[in-house]
Amino acid sequence: MEGGNHITLGPGGTREVEPTFFFMMNCLLYSRLESGHPSNQNYYDEDVNVYLANLLTSFMNPEHHERSRKYLSRYDSDLFDKIQRSSDVRLKYTIYKTNADFLLISIGIFKNADTSRPGSKDAFLKDNEEVYVGRAKAYYQFAYSYSQHMFRKATAISEVLEKLSRGFEQYVEILSHMRGEYFNILERLSSGEVYHLERSIDRYESGRELRALQDQFLDMYSEYLKSKDPELKIKLRDLAKQIQKLDETFRFTMDQS
Repeated sequence: MEGGNHITLGPGGTREVEPTFFFMMNCLLYSRLESGHPSNQNYYDEDVNVYLANLLTSFMNPEHHERSRKYLSRYDSDLFDKIQRSSDVRLKYTIYKTNADFLLISIGIFKNADTSRPGSKDAFLKDNEEVYVGRAKAYYQFAYSYSQHMFRKATAISEVLEKLSRGFEQYVEILSHMRGEYFNILERLSSGEVYHLERSIDRYESGRELRALQDQFLDMYSEYLKSKDPELKIKLRDLAKQIQKLDETFRFTMDQS
């Protein structure tokens, strides 16, 4: 695989470039057969094949990570906070779908015998895998519900999301087989795109926390200038230390007051 495309030899030994999507689809279909989960075994799910091949292809594209990171949350509480703050059905749909997709790839592609990704001290799968499986299934179900509300009719994507929620464990097994048998995506992604995606999530969340602390600091400092309350002075010092942990360039001493 080079530059996001699969390189094959054509007639006469010429090099032909096969788009990554078709490479992913080919590996996925073989993996379904070899893992005992052929397409349409329990219900029609060839549409899920297309979705998964597209998803895997997207994960090879840094632009996909840049678009996704603002929707991703490391914890349920953060995700639900984003949901509660918004009245936009499409945004809620996007948040649930993006987080479900990321968990599917994290569990299916990055799972090892010790249920963690090598070299990652803060991967999403530090805890019990069952928790994340349950979370991903719920996210897909919520995304399905919001898609129904958003489009007000049955759509192709709605059906796929519902199938992913219903058969999540099956699709994880297929992806795990695909990872082990067909291509070394683990090392490529763990050291490249997904590693940087996790870092960008951390930076995004740290930036949001920093802005909140800065706003709190300015409000408190303004109040202190008016009241000269000794307790506020202590709180300001503590708040300044919190800000400095996130922004090493921040400098403030009470002598400035």
